[in-house]
Amino acid sequence: MGSPLSLGPLDDLHTQVTAHLGDAARTWLAQALDEAAARPGARGPIAAWELRLAEAGRRCGTDHADAVRVLILHAAHADTDALTRVYQQGTAAERRAVLHALPHLVPGPDALPLVEDALRTNDTRLVAAAVGPYAARHLDAHNWRHAVLKCLFTGVPVDAVADLHHRAHADAELARMLDDHAAERTAAGRPVPADLHRVLALTASEAAPPATDGSPRLPRGGPEDQES
Repeated sequence: MGSPLSLGPLDDLHTQVTAHLGDAARTWLAQALDEAAARPGARGPIAAWELRLAEAGRRCGTDHADAVRVLILHAAHADTDALTRVYQQGTAAERRAVLHALPHLVPGPDALPLVEDALRTNDTRLVAAAVGPYAARHLDAHNWRHAVLKCLFTGVPVDAVADLHHRAHADAELARMLDDHAAERTAAGRPVPADLHRVLALTASEAAPPATDGSPRLPRGGPEDQES
């Protein structure tokens, strides 16, 4: 499914966020967005809008901070270099916002190193943000499969994995990896998570389901998607 922060139109996100903010927070957000739009992609030691990312939790509350940061990043038209800088220098919360913003800001695979870095962590909220629409669109089959396994290892619900039904469908290699993981857990006397059985069921069908949004689907299981 993926997170609403990375799935829906940002105009809708803005409407939803501002409806839940108090007057002071709404005024601060409006100023932060105007500031970001006035200096999009600003370079230098640090852009003013980057400072607003750090303030978002205090100004708008932790429940809305992720969404507010995504809106600021979008208003600033942050490119891959700016997103990488924020990710590398920011807190875990700021890194999470960068990951949520990727499908809105980076059309190609240039920001995949950020996704791959997040998937190497054991921060479940980062992992969940990393397996959103950007990863579904750009991760190759090998790394996407390992991202699904990472969710199972760390307890991240597979509902966080964007486009799971289509990318897992008829993926024989993913099925093999899931079977191996289940066998290892059983041999160690550990329970097999219900999400594993859920994903395994998605790999069973022989024919890929039709696309429902008109977009092309990425290749999956089989020799055609093996790395050369």
